Amino acid sequence: MTSPLRPALTIFVALTLVCGVIYPLAVTGIGQAAFADQANGSLVTVNGKTVGSSLIGQAFTSPQYFWSRPSATAPMPNNAAGSGGANQGPTNPALIDAVKGRIDALHAADAAVGISNTAAIPVDLVTASASGLDPEISLAAARYQAGRIAAARRISSEQVLALIAREQQRQWFGFFGEARVNVLALNLALDQAAATSHVPARG
Repeated sequence: MTSPLRPALTIFVALTLVCGVIYPLAVTGIGQAAFADQANGSLVTVNGKTVGSSLIGQAFTSPQYFWSRPSATAPMPNNAAGSGGANQGPTNPALIDAVKGRIDALHAADAAVGISNTAAIPVDLVTASASGLDPEISLAAARYQAGRIAAARRISSEQVLALIAREQQRQWFGFFGEARVNVLALNLALDQAAATSHVPARG
């Protein structure tokens, strides 16, 4: 009777080479050749300094910047190593309290620059996503913040709205998803506009 050890070892070595060496090298090579930016994290650099990623959101808290969608990742917001949502139902008191706190924070930011915004707050500004890493917000969420940013930067709301329109990303293929804007790209555009016009920003 032939020993089963030899074919078992042969299969083990073959699968180790294919799955543990050849496949990872092939995928890495294809990624670096065809999708180098995405494979390396889609990092965004300004004047040689990395300021973030276009694929992973980050928290902005200054009134003069657009705020991202809230993140429920732990132990800190927008933690790519712990991507996930809070999985709290709509009647969960913790979720209700969190939403109220985010609403209060938005109103406090408006008050800090001397404005009162009575418009309805878009849902993506007060609820976290499933991943907790969203780099984009809806156009409604961006436009809601235009008045605060205009006041903080001492520019007109029309200028802020024009930047939103310029930076917006339209639906995929014209009908998938919804129009949106990348928060990091929009905030960088704000800073670039301020540097060009030499208009000072508050605080």
